[in-house]
Amino acid sequence: MINLSRRPHLFWLCQCGGWAVYALLTEIMIKIPSTEPWSIHLPHLLIDTLCGFSITLVLRYLYARVYVFKNYQVAMHVLLLIVASLAWTQIKWVSLQWLYNDPGKLMSWFDFGTWTTASLTMLATWTAGYFGIKSYLDNVEQRERADKATHLAKEAQLKMLRYQLNPHFMFNSINAISTLILKQENSHAVLVLEKLCDFLRYSLYTDPLKKIPVAEEVTMVNTYVDIEKARFRTKLSVQIDTDPDIEDMLIPSMLVQPLIENVLKHGMVPDQGIRITVVFSALSDGLAITVTDTGKGFEDKEACQLGIGMTNCKDRLRLFYQGRARFTTENNPDGGACVRIFIPYESASAL
Repeated sequence: MINLSRRPHLFWLCQCGGWAVYALLTEIMIKIPSTEPWSIHLPHLLIDTLCGFSITLVLRYLYARVYVFKNYQVAMHVLLLIVASLAWTQIKWVSLQWLYNDPGKLMSWFDFGTWTTASLTMLATWTAGYFGIKSYLDNVEQRERADKATHLAKEAQLKMLRYQLNPHFMFNSINAISTLILKQENSHAVLVLEKLCDFLRYSLYTDPLKKIPVAEEVTMVNTYVDIEKARFRTKLSVQIDTDPDIEDMLIPSMLVQPLIENVLKHGMVPDQGIRITVVFSALSDGLAITVTDTGKGFEDKEACQLGIGMTNCKDRLRLFYQGRARFTTENNPDGGACVRIFIPYESASAL
């Protein structure tokens, strides 16, 4: 993974390393095989390299500013490259003649063509490398920004889904507590109020992106059920079965509660009781959660997708597990609805 915050350091590393390699190759391939004395070719090599180093810095500065010529950017780049090559060639020639104490010597057309071609080739290679690396880093930066934006959007969506409290649940719970008070069942009212406070505190202050052990999820489901029993009394029966060896397996927080709430809102038959069974069971590669009820079931396939609780659950699973989790709905042969969830294995003890 490239650390884009150190992008300027990467440029200077490539710049210094590249020109050091240029100096070494020039010394080995051109200077040493030539008849130039060391007192001339070493200073000239230093001038040549420093001049090329400086010219490319100027080119980098100018390349970044020719974007204003939108329709002529390529032409401007080529023009700058040619001018820089001619300037570098002239500096190399004049400095060499100065070292030979013959500053007035003119360059022949052969030398001009040879030296200018070498300068143009070197600067063109530098330009190609510069824009190649720059384009690659720009693409990496854009991908990282897109990934970050996607991640932030995913977090925001998860938080939104997690904080979707049904206002009817609040009103109904408060009404149930008021009814208990009117019936002078004060101790029961206080107990339900305490459970409601615990449930709301947990809902609001637990990190929506956090996964929790199954045992913690079961505790909060039981708290929610106790609150609802204050309203439905004997009409509501909930049984939760959990394998002891899966209590430390991780699942998204408050995943099951919306499903039970959906049953109470859409699945109950008027003036009849309902029984809800929640089973947490281990599979070879994950966890199975089954929520069944004895209500009126799903009237049709489309109705399976209508409840806010189920839609919320499906969306959270999709965002958390990216297609590795499964969510299915069906009607029981003996009546009522059934929701099945599969979650890939993830244990709290492994973290």
